[in-house]
Amino acid sequence: MDAASSSISPPLLSSSNSISIHRPAVILPGLGNNSGDYQSLKQTLNDKYGVSAVVAKVSRLDWVRNAAGLVDPNYWRGTLEPRPVLDWYLERVEEAVEEAKESAGGCETVSLIGHSAGGWLARVYMEEFGFSHISLLLTLGTPHLPPPKGVEGVIDQTRGLLDYVQRNCSKPVYTPPLKYVCVAGRFIRGSRFFANTEPAVSAPTSLVNTAATTATTAPPDATLRSRFIGQGYKQVCGEADVWGDGVVPEVSAHLEGALNICLDGVYHSPVGADDGTRPWYGSPQVLEQWVQHLLN
Repeated sequence: MDAASSSISPPLLSSSNSISIHRPAVILPGLGNNSGDYQSLKQTLNDKYGVSAVVAKVSRLDWVRNAAGLVDPNYWRGTLEPRPVLDWYLERVEEAVEEAKESAGGCETVSLIGHSAGGWLARVYMEEFGFSHISLLLTLGTPHLPPPKGVEGVIDQTRGLLDYVQRNCSKPVYTPPLKYVCVAGRFIRGSRFFANTEPAVSAPTSLVNTAATTATTAPPDATLRSRFIGQGYKQVCGEADVWGDGVVPEVSAHLEGALNICLDGVYHSPVGADDGTRPWYGSPQVLEQWVQHLLN
């Protein structure tokens, strides 16, 4: 598998061959995932890289709480806001942050690793609970950008939540005090169900720059699978014929102002992943391509 970044630092080892200890990390589960899905990632970070990690406590059943938004008129208007619907999740993140700091001997800052929706929920958390204790926000396959308006057949599945994040959350930065790193995966290219039926939706030129992307040639013929994947991509970014991790299009997983990275062959979720043939962002061979951002 090719790394997107041309400079991958090895784990930091001391002269006694023991792994150095770095600031702790908090892993934020994605929509529909539970804490157990990230135990392997947590263990690898701790055992191999010396990064003490805590997973925010989330069960699959917890996500049913989001149904409370159905009684909010803003849900039906497409202007839903994160609070109070997602207060439960933000509180779990705060609890995990405090646990991580305590387990690292009272460390003052932590890294946030947001998978999928956990990435933009991390931005909401930072806006509500403050930035001073966060050194890094690293997102994995996060759909950061709201879907474009006025595209036929596209429905905002977040019912306005991503619009809220874009309008109200602080702009991403990549500075010594705080760094945003957005990792996208190229696992499969989507395709349209029927040729020439969808308008092209161009990505902002500022997002097609970044830490290096690996060029991959699209398959010459669309398959049934790529058509279905493409319909999912279209709901996220407004276009089906784009590359993504099987759930989130590459262009939606990047943010202007952040360090943006794209990795070839990386699947979206730990559920259904296989470290050999379908590695996800947390698989060992993929983790080693972005872990350096937790070590400095």
